[in-house]
Amino acid sequence: MEIQKFSYDNKIVRNFAYATVIWGITGMVVGLIAALQLAFPEFFNDYLGFSFLSFGRIRPLHTNAVIFAFVGNGIFMGIYYSLQRLLKARMWSDKLSTINFWGWQFIIVCAVATLPFGITSGKEYAELEWWIDILIAVMWVVFGWNMFATILTRRVKHLYVAIWFYIATFVTVAILHIFNSFELPVSFFKSYSWYAGVQDALVQWWYGHNAVAFFLTTPFLGLMYYFVPKAANRPVYSYRLSIIHFWALIFLYIWAGPHHLLYSALPDWAQSLGVVFSIMLIAPSWGGMLNGLLTLRGAWDRVRDDVMLKFMVVALTCYGMVTFEGPLLSLKNVNVISHFTDWTVAHVHIGGLGWNGMFTFGMLYWLFPRLYQTELYSKKLANQHFWIATLGVLLYAIPMYYAGFVQGLMWQDFNPDGTLTNPDFLATVKQIKPFYILRSIGGLLFIIGTVMMFYNLIKTAKKGKLLANEDAESANLKDVNVATKGEYWHRKIERRPVRMMIFAIIVVAIGGLVQIVPTMIVKSNVPTIASVKPYTPLELEGRDIYIREGCYNCHSQLIRPLRFETARYGDYSKAGEFVYDHPFQWGSKRTGPDLAREGGNTKIKKSNFWHYQHMIRPKDVSDGSIMPAYTWLKEDDLSTDLIEKKINAMRTLGVPYKVGYEKMALADLEKQALEIATDIINNQPANILKTINVQAEIKKLQKKEIVSLIAYLQRLGKDVSIGTKPNNK
Repeated sequence: MEIQKFSYDNKIVRNFAYATVIWGITGMVVGLIAALQLAFPEFFNDYLGFSFLSFGRIRPLHTNAVIFAFVGNGIFMGIYYSLQRLLKARMWSDKLSTINFWGWQFIIVCAVATLPFGITSGKEYAELEWWIDILIAVMWVVFGWNMFATILTRRVKHLYVAIWFYIATFVTVAILHIFNSFELPVSFFKSYSWYAGVQDALVQWWYGHNAVAFFLTTPFLGLMYYFVPKAANRPVYSYRLSIIHFWALIFLYIWAGPHHLLYSALPDWAQSLGVVFSIMLIAPSWGGMLNGLLTLRGAWDRVRDDVMLKFMVVALTCYGMVTFEGPLLSLKNVNVISHFTDWTVAHVHIGGLGWNGMFTFGMLYWLFPRLYQTELYSKKLANQHFWIATLGVLLYAIPMYYAGFVQGLMWQDFNPDGTLTNPDFLATVKQIKPFYILRSIGGLLFIIGTVMMFYNLIKTAKKGKLLANEDAESANLKDVNVATKGEYWHRKIERRPVRMMIFAIIVVAIGGLVQIVPTMIVKSNVPTIASVKPYTPLELEGRDIYIREGCYNCHSQLIRPLRFETARYGDYSKAGEFVYDHPFQWGSKRTGPDLAREGGNTKIKKSNFWHYQHMIRPKDVSDGSIMPAYTWLKEDDLSTDLIEKKINAMRTLGVPYKVGYEKMALADLEKQALEIATDIINNQPANILKTINVQAEIKKLQKKEIVSLIAYLQRLGKDVSIGTKPNNK
């Protein structure tokens, strides 16, 4: 049989490798700033000129940078390297590879240019605006096109297990991203989610959980099946276990999203499905972890000497931890403690830092010497990085676990007379501040290790020379007839990539269809409440500012039907309350108290003047608060240029504004703003009122953004009857 000569494209791997490290450090530094803002609340938080660095704006930048920039580039780096060698073929199109690289970097730059300036859709882990979502879809198709074309022109018969995971990653991420990103544009920088309330929550966490599954997990499992055997110079422990691992994982994972919405207004049947399938996920997840670790059997002496394998072992161990803890957190009696607390933050970062981060570091240390045909510049420095990074993960996660336990238990604590032991939410905030400081130190150590690695890799590159086109040769075995007698059944699927892709789509789609379709088409799943009315124009503008400032990162708008929640916040939340919320704002973390009843409980209702003061100087108004000061809200005029388009968009989405109301919206907005501004100014201290022109100050304040945000906060919970609760600062 003729031996064919060709070459592998290492330049594209090099490009993604550098992007991985550069964006990784960038995203981690942004995360460190956010962590320091919680540990030291005035850190870049309370100054008029630094609105783009306020916590609510940079937290989404951090999550998007780490997920899509650091991990995303790492995925492309590993896939472009391994795919060519597994298929014995160069990537089908160097041009598509280049478009994929520069297109992905442009998307990241767009995120950097929008999120810190409040240009966001307000959906967690999917904050990027509609036109960036389109760019993501296009670049993902470019990547998939190049990958499948390469698979179809391969020189091998069967597809290795890693490629199964790459295929499942491509098709599922495409489905998740497109379905979750249905938005109605209002302008280039503003859109509203097509879904509302409960439906939006289900779609968002179907996406959010499975973004973890199919962007942060399945591609890395594919890379694990390539790099661990390569580094250990041993075959995968069990071929049949890898088959069970793959099909069971992609089938079960897609059902688990609703475990993020336990005790919520989501129908109980959907919550229960999420719990059941989350528990079942332990089996395939641990099967994959054990398959990776057992591949190293008999090679543990190499682990001691090979820094790449050290990173891989810690990564797989962290993967095992988070895939056990995830199902544990889906149990209602555990979730009641963990949800909305820093326990979830610890859980996520064991995955992000320990699983994705450490595995990516291992790949980089393995790749650079091979790309540059030389030895690693300093093994000693790499080993120091390993121990610093491992310590950083521990010092980050352990304080956050402890903080989560403290929060969850303090919120639930009652006195013998049945009253809350800690009615003031800030009591928990004061207790956990030391743990925020320790978390920041852990994050700093992790960044220091990453910078050390970058230096080591640059010195390695300078020491050698890039092998841009690596010569290779192979016989073309793709079309060779293979005897099928006694062949294992899965082999027939492995040599037909299109069939495998179709099967993967079917397996993944089942869970999504069963959960989402009934919630979309069966009205009884989302019962309405007659008293719930659309937002006024001023409240709608205030809600947009609430989303722009990232308030959902720290405040929930969901009261669970639990005694300690209703005693603290009021009556539990119902599905019908959120039918006009595009997008929903239930939140996933309480750094501050829940706001679902902020304006509706007349017994504890805070005045407009209190909210005004609290926005400008929260730490003076609420002792112990770590909330940023939103000083720019009283300086910046409210833009009403889009109010007609916003009303029309909401009507298109099913909000019952009367036809023609968009022409009256501005007048109603100005009238309500005048009422709130008048109330705020008239409630100023008497000594201040004597020194100002009251009417001039009212006219001035009427136009400011802070008035619209106050209008929105005062509306929350107003449409439904609620119980009483203590006053939360």
